[in-house]
Amino acid sequence: MRARYKSLVDDMAAKIRNGTLTAGTQLPTHRALAIQAGISLATSSRVYAELELMGLVKGETGRGTFVREFPVSPGQHVDQHAVATDMLDLNFNYPALPEQAELLREAFRQLTSAGDIESFLRYQPHAGRVQDRLSIAEHLSGADFRPAADDVLIVNGAQHGLAMVALGLLSPGDVVAVDSLTYPGFKAVAGLAHLELLPIPPAGQGADLDVLESLCRLRRIRAIYTMPTLHNPMGWVTDLPHRLRLIALARRYDMLIIEDAAWSFLIENSPPPLAALAPERTIHVTGFSKNIAAGLRIGALICPQSMREPLERAIRTTTWNTPSIITAITTAWLNDGTVKRLEALKRKDALLRQSMARQIFGEMTCLSHPASYFLWLPLSGEERADKILKYLIPEKISVSTAEPFSTGKYVPQAIRIALGSIPVEKLEHALNRIKEAVLYQRDL
Repeated sequence: MRARYKSLVDDMAAKIRNGTLTAGTQLPTHRALAIQAGISLATSSRVYAELELMGLVKGETGRGTFVREFPVSPGQHVDQHAVATDMLDLNFNYPALPEQAELLREAFRQLTSAGDIESFLRYQPHAGRVQDRLSIAEHLSGADFRPAADDVLIVNGAQHGLAMVALGLLSPGDVVAVDSLTYPGFKAVAGLAHLELLPIPPAGQGADLDVLESLCRLRRIRAIYTMPTLHNPMGWVTDLPHRLRLIALARRYDMLIIEDAAWSFLIENSPPPLAALAPERTIHVTGFSKNIAAGLRIGALICPQSMREPLERAIRTTTWNTPSIITAITTAWLNDGTVKRLEALKRKDALLRQSMARQIFGEMTCLSHPASYFLWLPLSGEERADKILKYLIPEKISVSTAEPFSTGKYVPQAIRIALGSIPVEKLEHALNRIKEAVLYQRDL
C-alpha cells in the first residue's frame, strides 16, 4: 500500500502545479498539517521535506513554509515545464533531418518564379484551395482510406485542427471520453473550450472499452478523443477488433469520434483509420509538423459533409484561412514525393533511436512502439519522477513527468522521454544519464 505521506505529497504537488496553491501561499505549520491529515508530526515534516526536494516549496526559519515562485505560470504551456536553450530537450518532439534546410531554401527559390506569385497576397478560401486539398487527400489515401478533396479542410497545424473541432462541433460542458494518459495539447483545448474530460483506463494496447461502455450508460458522452495510430505517450497501435468495437459503441451512443493521426506516418501496414471505418461520425486530424518540420504550421481535418459548415465557420472565425506560402511549399513537397521520402527517412530514424533506448535501459520496463519517437518509463516502489527531473537539471537534460498527460485524479510515477529532438550522439549520452538517475533513486 502506498505510504500515506506519498498521497499527501502528490496531492499538494498537483495543487501547486495547477495553480490552486499560488506562489507565495503560506502552508499550514507542520503541527497543523499533522492534525488536519491525521498523521504524526514526523510524517508531516517528511511531506514538506519532499516538496522542498521537488523545488515546489521553501521553508523560512521563524516564518513557515511557502509555495515557491515559478518563472512560468501554470497554463502557459501544455507540457511539464519550459526548456532552456542550453538543455538537451527530451521533453518535446520535433524530429528534423539535416537536408531539410536546403529543401526549404530551394522551395523559396521555386516560389519566386511561380507564375501567379501575386495570388499569395490575397485571401485564400477558408477551407483551402481545391488543388491544395486534393494534394493532401491524395497523400493520405491508401488501400483502406480514400478521402476526397471535398472532405479536406486545411488548418494551421493539427493543434489548430483540434481547437476547430472543439469550437465548431462541441459546446461548453460537453463530456469527452479520453485515455487516462493522453496528448497534453488536447487537454489544453478542452480547458479552453470548457469541456469535461472523462478518463478511460488502459486495457492492453488501448482504452478499456468495457469501462467506456459502462460510462456511456451513466453519462451523456458527446465525443471520444483517441489516437489509434500511434498513441502519444503510450505507443499503442490498436488492432482492428478494438477499432470496430469502439465504432460500434460510438454509433450506439451517438458519439463523435476525434481521431488524432499526428504520428500515424511512422506506422506502416496499420489497420484502417477510424475515418475509413466510420466516415459519418469521425473527424480525422493530421498535420505536417512531425513528418516535415515543426515550423510548417499546416494540417488538415478530414470530415463528413454534414460537419463541414460549422468547421469551416470556426476556421473563418479564428484565422480566416491558412498561410498561402506555407501551404504552397507543403503541397509542392507532397506532389513531388518529398514528403513521402522524409517520412521514410524519419521511420528509419525513429527505429534507430528506439532501438538505442531499449538497449540502454536494458531490463528496465519501457512502454513504447518500436517505430515511435517517444518512450514511457514507469517508475516502481518509492521512485519519484520529480526527484529524477531535479537530478537531471545539473546534467542539462529535460524530460517530462506523467502529469501533463494525466486526465484522472491519480498521476502515475513515470518519465516520458521524447527521442526525436536532439542528435543521436547526444541522445545516447542523455539516455545513459536518465538511466543513472533512475538507478540512483532506486538505490536510495
